[in-house]
Amino acid sequence: MSKILLVLLIFLAACAPWEEENNKPNESGNKNTGIKTVLTNLHSPWDIEESHGIFYITEREGTIVKWEEGEQKKREVVHTDKPITQKGEGGLLGFKLLPDFPENKVALAYHTYQDGDTTLNRLVVLTLEGETWKETDVLLERIPGAQFHNGGRIELGPDHKIYVTTGDSLNKDLAQNKQSLAGKILRLNRDGSVPKDNPFPDSYIYSYGHRNPQGLTWNEDGTLFAAEHGSDQHDEVNIITPGSNYGWPIIRGKEEKKGMETPLFETGKNTWAPSGLAAYKGDLFIATLRGKSLQKLSFTGSNPEMVMNQFGRLRDVEIVGDDLYIITNNTDGRGSPGAQDDKLLKWRR
Repeated sequence: MSKILLVLLIFLAACAPWEEENNKPNESGNKNTGIKTVLTNLHSPWDIEESHGIFYITEREGTIVKWEEGEQKKREVVHTDKPITQKGEGGLLGFKLLPDFPENKVALAYHTYQDGDTTLNRLVVLTLEGETWKETDVLLERIPGAQFHNGGRIELGPDHKIYVTTGDSLNKDLAQNKQSLAGKILRLNRDGSVPKDNPFPDSYIYSYGHRNPQGLTWNEDGTLFAAEHGSDQHDEVNIITPGSNYGWPIIRGKEEKKGMETPLFETGKNTWAPSGLAAYKGDLFIATLRGKSLQKLSFTGSNPEMVMNQFGRLRDVEIVGDDLYIITNNTDGRGSPGAQDDKLLKWRR
């Protein structure tokens, strides 16, 4: 055997593991090329944020993982005035870096806490001091919480307002109660006050009648989309308009009732349990938990397509340039039995 042939065989053998791990066929027989595992050993991760090439990932136990390419990850401590409670689906959930983060190191976080025997959620301001995040202000608290259905996503809108999703806290009637913050999408000013142009006077409520929304995104036209967990399957993707009622628990899926909105898309008898949501080049990308896949959907609610399903439960998806970053969610007790690790994946489409 010539030396050139021997070197070629060694090179091909070295490349084989990458091909097998990152381009293996999914259940539909398609290949997802360009998927790379860039970070491992995450603990129940929930939200991805990125600033100037540095990633921050919340973990429900109450830590934030900091990572940038070529560096080792660091697990940073979060100190809040009321202790973070990891209970069921609760814990340190949504996270949003403010636009001036590189200068002032300020972010928003949503976390579960206990008041005696009552489970609640709150929206706070965190400031990064060295390698520790410290609560420096509280914007909103006493949001109803429970073992499940805590919502938790935070986003900044094109209007520079704060948008927050809340679940019905296992009390479905609260979703229709406009005196309760449960089962809603909320809208706040950055100082925690109620915007004067909110649809209901002196109320944070932007839309209501939601069961457990965990995804928010806007497309280039400024349309707001939300993804939420349905009942008995019937998960939903909705176009959100101010003051609208999305029907839970009175209607679900494609059911209709005057004064209530039907979804842009619903899963019917399939279960996705959608979480993170991102708009990218004409499509919505949806990280799903029970669905164990990344789903793609047009802005018109047509052409649903499963584009990735070989990594188990997926919690969040974030667009950075032309790359999609996705976190798995297999270590929270609801994933694969014995799962020891969660990952940050990078997919260049």
